[in-house]
Amino acid sequence: MSPADAVDPAGRVLLVTGTSSGIGLATAVAAARAGYTTVATLRDPARAGALRAAAEAAGVTVDVRRLDVTDPGSVTDCLAAVRHAYGRLDALVNNAGVANSDPTLEMSTDAALRANLEVNFFGVATVSRAALPLLRAAGGRLVTVGSVHGVVGQPFNEAYCAAKFAVEGFLEALAPVAAAHGVRVSVVVPGFVPDTRFGIFPDVDRTTLRAASGPYAPTFTDYLDRLGAGWESAGQPAHEVAEVVVRTLRARRPPFRVPAGAWAADYLAAKLADPDGSTVQALARGWLGRPPS
Repeated sequence: MSPADAVDPAGRVLLVTGTSSGIGLATAVAAARAGYTTVATLRDPARAGALRAAAEAAGVTVDVRRLDVTDPGSVTDCLAAVRHAYGRLDALVNNAGVANSDPTLEMSTDAALRANLEVNFFGVATVSRAALPLLRAAGGRLVTVGSVHGVVGQPFNEAYCAAKFAVEGFLEALAPVAAAHGVRVSVVVPGFVPDTRFGIFPDVDRTTLRAASGPYAPTFTDYLDRLGAGWESAGQPAHEVAEVVVRTLRARRPPFRVPAGAWAADYLAAKLADPDGSTVQALARGWLGRPPS
């Protein structure tokens, strides 16, 4: 990215959600290293040890604050505190999320489905809504970490895919309206990131999942056996995704959809004829009576 095409981060305030590990942690550190004043939020600040250690190792400072994306009061309080401390907010990265933990819809519950949507979709909507007045005032950026499974459905991940599909549609609809008021909206789309807590049913023993999958156990076993090697070869580390997020934040005219790597771009292209979202965004801007910028 040439200097003419990049936004100078100096003096700009960025808030990142879900920074206790993985992409969120890496993004907070990478953004601070790039020059952003970085507010790194997480549900439980007691879990900020790895974040603080990574920031110290990188020689940067991050402002660690509590923010629970499922608690509107927590979101409001955090945004008010940021406004009081800095007087502005130039960028938001929605990263907080949870993985799927049920093998299939029939063996799951409404409560489990709603809990996944509460974090992965409603959390994004709640934080974005609270941040937009500040972002409008700053002519800022709203970047969300999505997933290839928000575009291509993954078997045995119905709840997670439902939430990520909802995020894609929500932000695709929001983006042209926000742009008309000075806020650029983008979704960074990683594939499989092995060094995060997100993988193929992370944090849950696969034997337990097979036992819980009832009549679907043979299909689920075949799926796991065939999928593992393919995902491992497609993996990219969290710090690479973080660098894509920071480049997107700094771009003067970022696309709506930003694949985090070549594998993700190819995977999305299998379904999308418009992989970076430019055609859809241009169409929507036309509906608003605004030419492509």
